[in-house]
Amino acid sequence: MTMQLYCFGESGNCYKAALTLELSGVDWAPVYVDFFGGEARSEAYLRKVNAMGEAPVLKDGDLMLTQSGAIQQYVIDKTGSPLGGRAEDRYEILRWVLWDNHKMSSQAGVVRFLMNFLPEEKRPQEAIRFLQGRLMAALKTLDTHLQGRDWIVGDGMTAADICACGYLFYPEPFGFDRADWPHIDAWLNRIEAVPGWKHPYDLMPGHPSDRA
Repeated sequence: MTMQLYCFGESGNCYKAALTLELSGVDWAPVYVDFFGGEARSEAYLRKVNAMGEAPVLKDGDLMLTQSGAIQQYVIDKTGSPLGGRAEDRYEILRWVLWDNHKMSSQAGVVRFLMNFLPEEKRPQEAIRFLQGRLMAALKTLDTHLQGRDWIVGDGMTAADICACGYLFYPEPFGFDRADWPHIDAWLNRIEAVPGWKHPYDLMPGHPSDRA
C-alpha cells in the first residue's frame, strides 16, 4: 500500500520526512497541504489530519503519524533502512535528531519564514537578529563536529544527517551561506551525491513562485 505524506515544498520539516521515505525506497506519494492558504489551521485538517495543525503527517493505512522525527523512525523501523545506522549508534543518532529539532531547525525554520514569507513591513528585525544569532551558534557546533568526518554519526548517512540538512538546501536567504561553513558545505555535497537525493522543491509540491 502506498504511504501518503501530507507536506508542502517550503517546509524543511516536511523535507526530512519526504527524503527519508525517498531514500528508504518506500512507495509513497505526497499530499499537498496549502499551508500558506491556512489549510493546516482549518477545522477539517485539525479534525481529520493533525490536531496540532502542522505538517508533515504520514498516513500508512489506518496510521496517522505526526512529527518529522517520529515519521523518520517509523519508516526506518518498518523498512530496515540503513538510515537507521548501526544498532550501537541508535541513541547517538537520536541525540543529534533532538539537537537539530531544538537548536537548529527550530531557529532556521522560523527566521526563514520571517525573512521570506511575511510582508516586508511586518518582518520583526530584532527577532530576526536574535534567531540568526542562535542559528549561527548551532551551525558552528555542526561545522566543528563535521571536521574530519563524512557523516554526523558513524560511517554512513543516517536520519541525523537528514534532520540537520532539512533547511540547508533552500535558496531563500535566512543567514546561512554554505561558503562560510567549509565542513558543512562538504557534507552537503556528500548528501547531494547520494543516489536518489532530491532537492526539496523537486521532491514535494509547493514553491514560493506558486504564490507570486
